[in-house]
Amino acid sequence: MGRGHYLTEEEKQQTPKVTRELLTRVFSYLRPYTGQLLLVLGCIAVSSVCSMFPSILTGNIVDVLTGKEMGGWIGGGVSALIRLILLSLALHFFSNLIGVGESYLNTWIAQHISYDMRNQMYRHLQKMSQRFFTSANQGDIITRMTSDISGVESVITNTFTSILSNVITLAVAVIAMFQKNWILALVGIAMVPLFVLPTRVAGKKRWKLAGEAQACNDEINGILNETLSVSGQLLVKLFGREKTEYRRYEEANGRMIRLHIRERMAGRWFFMLLSTLTTIGPMLLYLVGGILMMEHGSSLTVGDITVLVALLGRMYGPVNSLLNIQVDWIRSMAMFSRIFEYYDMKPEIEDRPDARELRNARGEVRFEGVDFSYDGERRILKDISFELKSGDCIAIVGPSGSGKSTIVNLIPRLWDVTAGRVTFDGEDVRNWTLQSLREEIGVVTQETYLFNGSIRDNLLYAKPDATEEEMVEACRKANIYDFIQRQPEGLDTLVGNRGLKLSGGEKQRISIARVLLKDPALLIFDEATSALDSISEAAIQAAINPLIEERTSILIAHRLSTILAADEILVVRDGEIVERGTHQELVHAGGTYQELYETQFQKTE
Repeated sequence: MGRGHYLTEEEKQQTPKVTRELLTRVFSYLRPYTGQLLLVLGCIAVSSVCSMFPSILTGNIVDVLTGKEMGGWIGGGVSALIRLILLSLALHFFSNLIGVGESYLNTWIAQHISYDMRNQMYRHLQKMSQRFFTSANQGDIITRMTSDISGVESVITNTFTSILSNVITLAVAVIAMFQKNWILALVGIAMVPLFVLPTRVAGKKRWKLAGEAQACNDEINGILNETLSVSGQLLVKLFGREKTEYRRYEEANGRMIRLHIRERMAGRWFFMLLSTLTTIGPMLLYLVGGILMMEHGSSLTVGDITVLVALLGRMYGPVNSLLNIQVDWIRSMAMFSRIFEYYDMKPEIEDRPDARELRNARGEVRFEGVDFSYDGERRILKDISFELKSGDCIAIVGPSGSGKSTIVNLIPRLWDVTAGRVTFDGEDVRNWTLQSLREEIGVVTQETYLFNGSIRDNLLYAKPDATEEEMVEACRKANIYDFIQRQPEGLDTLVGNRGLKLSGGEKQRISIARVLLKDPALLIFDEATSALDSISEAAIQAAINPLIEERTSILIAHRLSTILAADEILVVRDGEIVERGTHQELVHAGGTYQELYETQFQKTE
């Protein structure tokens, strides 16, 4: 029994309310493909009708073989037998040929709708704010993008089309049976529930066991992810827990095997009963038909009874499918509801209708009484005000968690202020288009992200049309070109997933080169050296120092030499600027900066 026959308890609780609006929205994705859909429906109708005729012709073949006199165009004898067999084969072939065309069109429509929905989802997710990605479950985002939208394909290829196909097949079978003999038709139809009920009972049992097996499988995957990952296997070795973890895995694995065996064997008694019941229907038709022929002089032939038995067999599948279609329908609507739930999320940060393009930026930044809160309740920043003029450099220092990174994230509008305003080149940042604003801001963060590709690929991400000379110059300024020259592949050296083939310092310098290739008006270094060893830190510092002399820049730093190079130092504590000035002004003021200097900055020097 397939998974599609029964709903889980969770699915029952989360069954969506099917409204006219929901259905209208679902079918709006089918509207661009109306012509292809009509063709599919026509193919299904023709294929379903044609597939029934061989069963009907089988009766004529039997009558010819039993010597029953045939009239009309069929005639009798061997020639009639040959014509009937050829006609039956031709109808079989034609029905299957139409089925292939219907399958292709069905798949084509499903894939194109899936293509449209994936593009729409990806474009929509790109507009979502940083808040969405920091609060949403990453696995859930990927699931909506992949398996949920992939499920839409099965909705179109299976649920919608199977309803029509099964209804037509069932209708043709019932009409044909009643045309042959209404008494035998009623007998045959009365037997259908005896076939369906055991199927559903066995299916429920297997579905319950399959759910338990899946939960056990999830547990095993969790063990594998924990103990066979790079960090996990190291922890297991260091604590000598290999035997313990093996026993845990062995126990879960054994439990899953036992569940799989029970699942496979569950319902075998039902299937034995089912096999018996499926023979009762034809036997009853033979019995009643024989009585009608022998005792009541009915005009029924052996061929007629053969046709009725064949048609009865053709009814079992459609009836079973239609009884279970409600489950497929509910699951389909739930899938669409999950997808629409994401589509309906409004982007928190987007361009204003009257936003303008930022041209020839100078990189001047001004904070005017800025407040900020992530959740609308606890204030992270409180009345932040400062000004950064073109060509100047500001250093922001403070204890961990004081709000330093939040301040710089407000400039490219990764978040929007709760109160006050941030200006860039004299205009509120919300008056510039996001694209043009962010093109003029380069950020080097503490956690460098490199794509799985070559150094060249990662550099070109900042400027796809950059020349070799421009890339080399950016790498020289970032103090990484000597390292690249020593690699056999040069700029085509692969960096590995997230840059794992490189050291932290090398990744950071490539990140700096990438930002330089972007050529922004404002450079932001967000603790770019805090997670590195002293040698790597010195190499990066040697790259940063010349840059802050020639560009407008903001530094969130923990190294004294960097702070000394700044035109002004802002000291942030608990989301407020508590001190500001030069190093000489602040170091003896007896405040937060002096404390930081004595406990952190002085030691690093």
